[in-house]
Amino acid sequence: MAKIALMGYGVVGSGLIELIDNNKSKIDNLEVSSILVRCLSKHEGKKYSEYLTDNVEEFFSQESDIVVEVMGSLHPAYEYVKRALQAKKHVVTANKDLIAEYGGELLSLAKESGVTLKFEASVGGGIPILKPLIESLEGNSIKSIRGILNGTTNYILTKMYNENVDYEEALKEAQALGFAEANPDSDVLGYDAARKLAILSTIAYKNRISWKNINIEGINNLERQDFIYAKELGYRIKLIAESIMEGDQVYASVRPALVKEGSILSTINNEVNGVVFHGDAVGEVSFTGKGAGMLPTGSAVFGDVLDIIRGRKETSENYLNEILVNRYIDSEVGVLIRIKTEEKKNVIKKLRLEFPDLQLVGEKRDELALYMNTLGETKIHDALERLKLEGNIISFKKLLRAV
Repeated sequence: MAKIALMGYGVVGSGLIELIDNNKSKIDNLEVSSILVRCLSKHEGKKYSEYLTDNVEEFFSQESDIVVEVMGSLHPAYEYVKRALQAKKHVVTANKDLIAEYGGELLSLAKESGVTLKFEASVGGGIPILKPLIESLEGNSIKSIRGILNGTTNYILTKMYNENVDYEEALKEAQALGFAEANPDSDVLGYDAARKLAILSTIAYKNRISWKNINIEGINNLERQDFIYAKELGYRIKLIAESIMEGDQVYASVRPALVKEGSILSTINNEVNGVVFHGDAVGEVSFTGKGAGMLPTGSAVFGDVLDIIRGRKETSENYLNEILVNRYIDSEVGVLIRIKTEEKKNVIKKLRLEFPDLQLVGEKRDELALYMNTLGETKIHDALERLKLEGNIISFKKLLRAV
């Protein structure tokens, strides 16, 4: 009999309990021993209420083999998971913040204690991503990762594209439907997707990628006009999490990007997530599905629990050595640029000297919309900064094409 202790009884915890009950005919050797919550009264009438406690010492005094952490946030989740591992208990977590920040330390501690730390639900919610990456694609050298890793932003961008509404209106609807938090900063500023990308990249490239070193740009500065220009060029705009292995370095970014109509990622809409891996042997492999929610995320947690019970305990050990992360991509890339200027003819003339394929997409009284291909993001960025310094342009913003 395996005994499971649950930290957190919100959306994901409730989903896990429902899956445990629904699958008793498949697995009858799993028993809930304790559930730690912050407020007992909030959970009155729920299943297994007799196992509820708000006392952490009482929680850890109960016998358990597997501790499941679905509390969220860094603290006190970090302290509790660390304590569970030190007590030689297997741990399953859905906490991306925890793994992105302390994954290396906690995996080392699990190894020292002879137990397993699993975290499938931390990246793609209900989409099985980490397990195929660790096990099924082990014979590949992963060359790149490209994905839509945040359902909130994907919902907002889908609405802005399809209905021609502005950012604030789309955000309010996402909040009303429960897809966005009252404080949506972690999602809309790109931090959530960056943490997930860091976890995926660390496992794929077998070196630690710190999410803080990733080039991060949110969706909060996008305007209706960006989508109008993108449509004219045959692109959608998505918040793309992308990393590419180049020699002994990794390029990594999370930012709004142009995605060609008809491509895999262009068809992933609303709150759905998707990831595309490129391996040297298998080529492109894609995974799509719901990236959050009670049962989808609960499903990933439940799968990790079953793996531990059945002795399938493979996990990643790639958090030891940190690798250099480049913030700008140096391969050929297309870019849509919106330039505020009162010297439109002069700006076009100067840019065409460096970028002969320059294409005029749109023009307003004090704005140019241009599209070009360039050998590296740094080249176009430096050219625009130089024109700004010379007084030819007032400001600029750019949307790169996803590689």
